[in-house]
Amino acid sequence: MDATLNMKHGLSFSATADTGFAVELGASSSVGGDDDGFRPMELILVGLAGCTAMDVLSILRKKRQEVTDFQVHAHAVQAEEHPKVFTEITIKYVVHGVGVEPDAVARSVELSETKYCPAQAMLDQTVSIRHEWEIVEAGE
Repeated sequence: MDATLNMKHGLSFSATADTGFAVELGASSSVGGDDDGFRPMELILVGLAGCTAMDVLSILRKKRQEVTDFQVHAHAVQAEEHPKVFTEITIKYVVHGVGVEPDAVARSVELSETKYCPAQAMLDQTVSIRHEWEIVEAGE
């Protein structure tokens, strides 16, 4: 896997990877940036959320759960001092559907956490990751 960042101006970059898609990165104005893109640590959190979201939704579909909408909310707490690493992460899955089984959701989250999501496996080595989930019956 390869990634390339190209400076646009100041502390602003355009990043691409093997897929060819681009994402804009920028720094906060408090450090001389223009507030014009994702912060690198935000992308780490988005990557974790995306990795586990794809796992959980795919597993729920294989379990023939009728999912009509799905969100993953990831919240990270950062250390006060540099390098301001994540000190804890909470991931909350919100599954909307018809008759979605709680055991299916719990197992899907567990499988993502323990077997399938490389982002979780990597981050779990250095930060505590907590998981929560909720089922919202469609039409409520």
